[in-house]
Amino acid sequence: MKKLINDPADYVEEMLDGLCQAHPGLKCVGEDRRAITRAAPIREGKVGVVSGGGSGHLPLFTGYVGEGLLDACAIGNVFEGPTINSCQDAIEAANGGAGVLCLFGNYGGDRMNFEMASEFAAINNIETRTVLGTDDIASAPIDEAHKRRGVAGLIFAYKTAGALAERGGNLDAVEAIARKTGERTRTIGVALSSCQIPGAAAPNFTIADNEIEMGMGIHGEPGIWRRPIRPADELVDEMIAMLLAERPADSERVSILVNSLGSTPFEELFILFRRAKQQLETARLTVVRPLVGPYVTSMEMGGASISLCFLDDQIEDLLSAPADCPFWRMG
Repeated sequence: MKKLINDPADYVEEMLDGLCQAHPGLKCVGEDRRAITRAAPIREGKVGVVSGGGSGHLPLFTGYVGEGLLDACAIGNVFEGPTINSCQDAIEAANGGAGVLCLFGNYGGDRMNFEMASEFAAINNIETRTVLGTDDIASAPIDEAHKRRGVAGLIFAYKTAGALAERGGNLDAVEAIARKTGERTRTIGVALSSCQIPGAAAPNFTIADNEIEMGMGIHGEPGIWRRPIRPADELVDEMIAMLLAERPADSERVSILVNSLGSTPFEELFILFRRAKQQLETARLTVVRPLVGPYVTSMEMGGASISLCFLDDQIEDLLSAPADCPFWRMG
């Protein structure tokens, strides 16, 4: 798999340098320059919202640093979690004196390093809370939802938590809305082709040209089945059925994200969205604020994911609030 890179060892640093030069509202901070924050200092008294994870998923994670979203983000090597130091740097950069919410996917290395960074933050009198993204329904059954991975649906929690923090919500309230949004969000993905980490000798996984895998994770974690490729409508019908099986009883309105995992083009995403919207309306759900595009990728992986955020009045209001980052603008 060909890549437009220099030395693979410099991949992350050169990417971050280019990101911040292209978007002057961002800057790198910390000794190892692996935390991205807003160029403008955080407002005194504002709750900070921080995330983090491995490179290779842009716009996730660093691409969502901006007004109404994240205040700072720690970034690791490709498909590797951020270090304790970069997590500390992100928390410190997001500290406005009102506490910091750490909001990231449910992966072991990320949890461990953010937990230790939060302990160091407490020594410096920075209060932190943690909310994990657990939206990937393929990664564990509903009765073990706490074990599920966090994937594309995490950005809905970024949006609601970021909006409430921007409005002046306290740490308890920002934590609560992030948790509620996560609990009302579900994602399922389908992979068509693999990706390759810069400098690696081979792709992350192999899949035949005539095959497709349902439920594969964004790092190539095994899915729930691998079969010959089928028409898009049939795949969407199955994906929506799985997502609606966990529909909250009070849901009448839903926001949908049809997301490219890297190389799947907009044209194919709109074919998927078209069918998904039909199925949601058949299920008597009103579609609000649809998102279609590469919001959470996995290098050049082929495939797509569908996320549903089952709305209530508070979540819908916060999803509509102004936001401004390099990859997502509202209002």
